[in-house]
Amino acid sequence: MASPISSMIQKGLPAVTNAAHNQYAPAGKWILGTAASVVGMIHVGGVTRLTKSGLSMTDWSPLGSLPPITQEEWETEFARYKTYPEWQQRKSMTLSDFKFIYGWEYGHRMLGRTVGLIFALPWMYFTARGRIPQGYQKRMVGLLAMGGTQGLVGWWMVKSGLGNDRRDDKHEIRVKPIRLATHLSMAVATYGALVWTGFDILGLPHQVKIKEEAMKLSKDALKQARRLRMGSLHLTALTGFTIVSGAFVAGNDAGNAYNTFPKMGDEWVPTGISELTPWYRNIHENTATVQFNHRILGMTTAGGAFALAAMGLSPSKAALVTPQVRRGLYAVGLVAAGQVTLGISTLLMYVPLSFAAAHQLGSIAVLTSGVYLTHSLRYARPALTRAAAAQSANASKKVAGAVVA
Repeated sequence: MASPISSMIQKGLPAVTNAAHNQYAPAGKWILGTAASVVGMIHVGGVTRLTKSGLSMTDWSPLGSLPPITQEEWETEFARYKTYPEWQQRKSMTLSDFKFIYGWEYGHRMLGRTVGLIFALPWMYFTARGRIPQGYQKRMVGLLAMGGTQGLVGWWMVKSGLGNDRRDDKHEIRVKPIRLATHLSMAVATYGALVWTGFDILGLPHQVKIKEEAMKLSKDALKQARRLRMGSLHLTALTGFTIVSGAFVAGNDAGNAYNTFPKMGDEWVPTGISELTPWYRNIHENTATVQFNHRILGMTTAGGAFALAAMGLSPSKAALVTPQVRRGLYAVGLVAAGQVTLGISTLLMYVPLSFAAAHQLGSIAVLTSGVYLTHSLRYARPALTRAAAAQSANASKKVAGAVVA
C-alpha cells in the first residue's frame, strides 16, 4: 500500500469538476467560462486597436444602443465622426470603410456588456440555488465591480482620443497610452481574478485535508514546493508588468519602429531613450523607451519561465512535486518559448495584424500558465509550510527526548 506521502505527490490536488463530488463544480465552471469570455473581449479589443477602429464611436451609453441600420442613419453617424479630429488624418475614408471600423468598436463594446451578463445572470441563479460557496459572495461582488469599472475606464480611454491632442512625429490622433495600458491592465486583472476564483472553487473538496496532507510531505518536497511557489509568484507578477509594457508599445505604435533584433537598429540601447521631460514621460510616451522596456521585460519573463521549469523538472526534483505542478511547469516553459518567438517574429515582420493579435493572446496564455502553476502549489502556502515545519520540529524533539530517556 502506498504511503500517505507518495499518495499526495502522486495524486496532488486535481480539480474536482464532477458535481457528485463537488456540489459547487457548476459554479466553478461558470467562473472559468466567464474568464474565457474576457479573453475573447481582450482579443476583439486588440483587433479594434490594430485596425484603428477605437475612435469610430464618439459617444457612450452604459446600456448600449442599436447600431446604425438604414443608409440615412449610417450617413448621420459618419457625419458625426467627421466633426472629430481623427477625421483630419483619414479623409480618404469612404462610408464602407467607416462601417468596417465602426463594426469592430461596436462589437467590442457590446461584447463587454455581454460578458457582464454572462457573469451576472448565472450568479443570480447560483445564489438562489445556494450554489455559491460560503465566503465567496464578497468575491463575486468584487468581480462584478471590476467588470463594471472596466466599461468606465474604456470610455475614459476613448475620450482622450476625441480631442486635438496629437502625438509623436506623425502628429497622429491617438488615445493616451497610459489610459490604454490602464484599460488593458483592468481587463487582465479581472481575467486573473476570475481564473483564480474558478480554480479555488474546483479545488474546494481538498480544503479540509490540504493542511493534513501538506504536513505529511517530506522536508525536501516542502522545500522544493516553497521555492517553486515563490518563483511562480514572481513570474506571474513579471508577466503582468510585461503585458502593461506591451500596452505602452501598442499605444505609441512603437512596434513599427526598430524592426530588428536583438539590437534596436544599430544600437543595443537606442539614442533618445530619455529625451522627453519630465523624465517619467519616457516610460509611456517615448517610442524608443517603451519598446526597449518591453524587450527587456519580455526576455526576462521568458528567461524566468525557462529557469523555473528547469528547476522544477530536473531529474532530481521532478519527483518531489505533484502532477498538477509538473503540468504547470511544462506549460510555463513551452508557452513562454512560443510567446517570445511570436513577439520577435511580429517585430521583424513589421507587425502584421494576425501576428500582433496572436502575440496579445500569447501574453494571456503565459499569465494563465503562471496562475495555474501558483494555484497548484497552494499546498506550499506559508501558513501551511510553517505548520508542517513546526510539526516536524516537534517530532524531532520527541525522538531526541526518547533517545535521551
